[in-house]
Amino acid sequence: MSTTTPSTAPASGVAGKNVIAEGVVAKVAGIAAREVPGVHDLGTAAARAVGAIRTAINAQDRAQGVSVEVGETQAAADIIIVAEYPVDLQKVADDVRTAVTRAITQVVGLEVTEVNVTVSDVHIPSDDSAEAETESRVQ
Repeated sequence: MSTTTPSTAPASGVAGKNVIAEGVVAKVAGIAAREVPGVHDLGTAAARAVGAIRTAINAQDRAQGVSVEVGETQAAADIIIVAEYPVDLQKVADDVRTAVTRAITQVVGLEVTEVNVTVSDVHIPSDDSAEAETESRVQ
């Protein structure tokens, strides 16, 4: 689905309308959320598994873990994150909300009515090193 946003006549004096797809808004929100310190990844475990496959074939989904609802002048977003351990989860969620709101407002030009953030998991860096050790022993 896409949204049509009314546009004032640009400097050229030619009137028209702008159409912005929901996928574009979701991608902008996903990029903004990933840039927040303390966010390890986005999406549920199943979505991250599919995302790992997509990344392996060089087709990363930047909107993974993001759903948006877009109207003519407003947008709302739901973001699912995996946080790094140990971080203040409330602060990371608030920072994600702020970053996503700012990105949608500045890049897309829509008013953001709400951003819901769900922390679905906590990433523990020692889990990565344990996996790396196991992988290095098996050659």
